[in-house]
Amino acid sequence: MLSKNCRLPRTAAGGAAITFAATLAILAPGSALAEPVTLADALARTAASSPTLAAAEADVAVALGRARQAGFRPNPELDLSVENFSGTGALSGLNEAESTLSVGQRFELGGKRPARERAAQAEVDAARLRLAVARADLQQQVRDAYAEAWADSRRVELARDQFVRADNLQAVATELVDAGREPPLRALRARTAALEAVGRVRAAEAEYAQAQRALAALWGGSENLPEPIAPDTPSVSAAVIDPARALDVRLAEAEVATSIAVVDRERTLSRPDVTVSVGARQFRGTDDSALVFGASMPLGLFDRNQGNIAAANAERTGAEARRNAALAGAIRRTRDAQAALRTAEAQLAFLENQAEPEAIEAVRIAREGFSAGRFTLLDVLDAEEALNTVQAAMITAEMERAQAVAALTRASETEGSAR
Repeated sequence: MLSKNCRLPRTAAGGAAITFAATLAILAPGSALAEPVTLADALARTAASSPTLAAAEADVAVALGRARQAGFRPNPELDLSVENFSGTGALSGLNEAESTLSVGQRFELGGKRPARERAAQAEVDAARLRLAVARADLQQQVRDAYAEAWADSRRVELARDQFVRADNLQAVATELVDAGREPPLRALRARTAALEAVGRVRAAEAEYAQAQRALAALWGGSENLPEPIAPDTPSVSAAVIDPARALDVRLAEAEVATSIAVVDRERTLSRPDVTVSVGARQFRGTDDSALVFGASMPLGLFDRNQGNIAAANAERTGAEARRNAALAGAIRRTRDAQAALRTAEAQLAFLENQAEPEAIEAVRIAREGFSAGRFTLLDVLDAEEALNTVQAAMITAEMERAQAVAALTRASETEGSAR
């Protein structure tokens, strides 16, 4: 947060001051189309309307449907066959026809159905974790975008303060030139600095509008641009973050479990099933009937599902490698975020407690000395530039701290906390 003392008192302006009506118009507060939005509001809106989450939720529904389907047994088959009719001689017509009506049932052997159910349930677990990962990623994007939009709104405020100070300095320089205490070039230089401040305001406002649109795009946009409200000081849980429990690692482990279940399923498919049928046959020539029984089983001479088994084993190897990579990535991201948070907090503490107060005091001394003729305009401009740099760095440090907290929050997410 910028210090309340950063706005220096304004001295009386001379007749040549650059207070044009068009210039002052840019200092008006935010747009009438802005809509105040808290971070909680942004998170809720995104969760309710994000197409990314909708797609992930649909994937869970797909996996649930396939898991339900995996539990069904094969359907029985009804077979009707008519033989020995429409031939020649005694077999002409239907007098000697034989009709057979039978019901066949395929029996899955080798544990096919349980293996199929285990693989399908593993896919459901993985799909749910993918949804949790998508939700956690989206929440981090919202937090990052919100922090950036808030920082850009602060940069607009800073640019406007800089314009006020530059306009004030231009007025003082004009008074000194009119009094013969400064050459005319000094007033021109001060006027140029004020115009440069105008350009910075416009550039900051354009960047802020872009950040607002980027934030609104996360929940599908709206007619009014979101205006971030000053967030509370971000914080993270004091509990130790275990990268092994990170969502990405848990998802990778679920994919390993899925690949193992798929290998088992494919192996069961190499074992043949038995189809049994029973029925009744009618002989029209004698009006007799008899039972018919049959059994069949494929011979595994060529297709023993070798290719699918090999592919499933390769996928298992790849899933195990991805799990190891996910763990290494989780450790690195957690440590990077912790280091970024420590750096941002140290930088912000230095800027707030030492750099900004000293820069404000330097500007005050330079302005008073310039008004008294002890310092030149360049001395004041240098002091102003140093203050501008410090205050811009404070905004950046605040944003980096918020984004580091967002990264640590993402690293500590579990399936339950990401809902």
